[in-house]
Amino acid sequence: MKKILSIVLLLLVISHVKAQKLPVDYVNPLLGTATLWDPKDLGYVPTHRAWGAEVFPGASLPNAMVQLTPVTKFHSGSGYQYEDTVIYGFSHTSKGHWNLCYIPLLPATGIFTADDYKSSFSHNNETAHPGYYQVYLQRYGINAELTSTLRCAFHKYTFKKGQHKKLIADLSMSNEKVRQWDIKQKDDHVFTGFQQAGEKMYFYAVANYKITNIDSLRKDTKIVPVVNFEDGDQPLELRIGFSFVSIKNAKENLEKEMLGKSFVQVRKEATATWEHLLSKIKVSGGTERQKGLFYSCLYRSFLWPALRSDINGDFTDQSGKVVNKGFNYYTEPSLWDDYRNKLILLGMLSPKVTNDVIKSLIDKGEKTGFMPTFFHGDHAAAFIAGSYLRGLKDYNVKSAYNLLLRNATVEGGTRPYITEFNTKGYIAELEVEKPVTETVTKAAVTKTLEYAYDDYAVALLAKQLGDTGNYKMLMSKTGNYKNVFDPSTGFMRGRLANGDWVKHFDPEYPYYEYMYREANAWQSSFFAPQDPNGLVALYPSKAAFEKKLDDFFSIPWDGIEAYNLTGFIGQYCQGNQPDHSAPFMYYFVGKQEKSQVILDSIMNQFYGMGKEKLAYAGMDDAGEMSSWYVFNAIGFYPFSPADPRYIVSVPIFDKVDFKFGGTNTGFTIIKTNSGKKISQITYDGRKINGYFIDNEELLKGKKLVISTE
Repeated sequence: MKKILSIVLLLLVISHVKAQKLPVDYVNPLLGTATLWDPKDLGYVPTHRAWGAEVFPGASLPNAMVQLTPVTKFHSGSGYQYEDTVIYGFSHTSKGHWNLCYIPLLPATGIFTADDYKSSFSHNNETAHPGYYQVYLQRYGINAELTSTLRCAFHKYTFKKGQHKKLIADLSMSNEKVRQWDIKQKDDHVFTGFQQAGEKMYFYAVANYKITNIDSLRKDTKIVPVVNFEDGDQPLELRIGFSFVSIKNAKENLEKEMLGKSFVQVRKEATATWEHLLSKIKVSGGTERQKGLFYSCLYRSFLWPALRSDINGDFTDQSGKVVNKGFNYYTEPSLWDDYRNKLILLGMLSPKVTNDVIKSLIDKGEKTGFMPTFFHGDHAAAFIAGSYLRGLKDYNVKSAYNLLLRNATVEGGTRPYITEFNTKGYIAELEVEKPVTETVTKAAVTKTLEYAYDDYAVALLAKQLGDTGNYKMLMSKTGNYKNVFDPSTGFMRGRLANGDWVKHFDPEYPYYEYMYREANAWQSSFFAPQDPNGLVALYPSKAAFEKKLDDFFSIPWDGIEAYNLTGFIGQYCQGNQPDHSAPFMYYFVGKQEKSQVILDSIMNQFYGMGKEKLAYAGMDDAGEMSSWYVFNAIGFYPFSPADPRYIVSVPIFDKVDFKFGGTNTGFTIIKTNSGKKISQITYDGRKINGYFIDNEELLKGKKLVISTE
């Protein structure tokens, strides 16, 4: 009897283990694909589609070359919008910034034309998991399944019996203007070609069916190739290798990554790759919804930057030359957005990728004489300095530093108006009589604030490298943010060349590039992460600063419609990045618990929004919005990303086990009680004074206990 009971208990334990969800099981790649339409969510009554998170739901590996994903609308973010009802093809690159969506392919049968081949689909027959995507194409009666490796795509199309198998390759389409394309049948089972838009992407495709021919549909000047296959009852399978160097390299990538593997095998390997990464952070406690949001956000944080070098190491550099330098070459990160948090998370969990991303930036910079950036600011400075100070040093730091120093001192490169900033102490704005949201001038206030922080980041690197002279020079400019602070209003405000303030000033009115970059005065006035106490000291008292923050989070948004500003708490905007560190500013007036109320409100309200619970408050911007959630959910955040330390908050989980990538080192976070106010922080049993924990401490692999009341 005892033996039988033991067996029963063992079976129950096994059943429980099998039922336990793994981190990868919590991920929903459709999170972020929906758009907000409700004025209560947006903050205004929309007259047009607001920007969603602009993310893709298709198959990809972490930081891969290939993002194999459906296109429901070209020239719109990632190419996929949840509210759409048709699919134009499955493309092989995506990001979320109105570019890429290269080499779209669509299986088809029956009759279609060059300007009408799209298929309807239903979310009721659509599935997305990390490394896998499935959808039923209603027009053609085809079940499409997709999976991928780093540089290759696997398409599996199940046709109805007796249907002719065709593949539409509309290479004239992408999210960018296509300059040139080509497709050719290589032999009975192989077709090859390329598409050249912003980049030139080559492909080498192997089918499990013989190719009968490649013909073309025509409509005016439009030509749409169609690959025809012989008949058969088995699914059509396409294994496709890609390269940004050559068809030859695309073939080699395919041979070494995918040929000889079944669809099921490739999918299982993709799932295992994601599980290995996602399980570096294991959370306990919290609700199922919170775990789903957490792991979906963690997943979303590791899809960009994207790989561009081949399996043999070849890549096409900034000058257009094919080179091989012994490291993986990546696209530029979305530095204006994700320097704030995502790139720190990348460094903590994927240090090799991070080192290679920095090598790629250096390689690009050495061609132009300046370290490249993305969109605005010079935030490779914070990324590289912060990475170096956190111990990531597998690159030529002196070359990186020299490029960053040129950015900070030489006109005509990465930083517009840098001479004005260096000599005047701020960038002067132009007076515009009747500015509107779309007014474009110098974004002078934002540039002044950002350059001051960027100089701080480069100064930290200068100090580490022993360049005392330039350290002092750079540090002398880190306080330039004060030069655009108007004490009469308590805001960072545009200033004219003669020192006067811009007259037409409304702190609640947002601009894309007048005084502020994609923000208003409220959202721009709390950014000085290099000197938060100095920022507070600009006000008459800590109480006055606290009152300013209270107003920031309570004065209602007045209904102004702006494309990329959505999701408000008062004037605070979670739907865009400029004020994402502002909730922490209560810490610096002794009111940490008020920060926690805001942080919790953001996590509860602005992720998994809308009627489908699939929307973000705004654009994910290549993982920044997602990484913001990841850090705050586990209780620490890179308030100043150039500094190797983190501000501690109250996690939503009771326990977090965090393992650094590339090492066996890990640390544990424990939350006691469920209050908003932190009563004590200890690390390895030692009380921490203040609210910051150093990266060096976390690397020791001890226990961080956050006690609340």
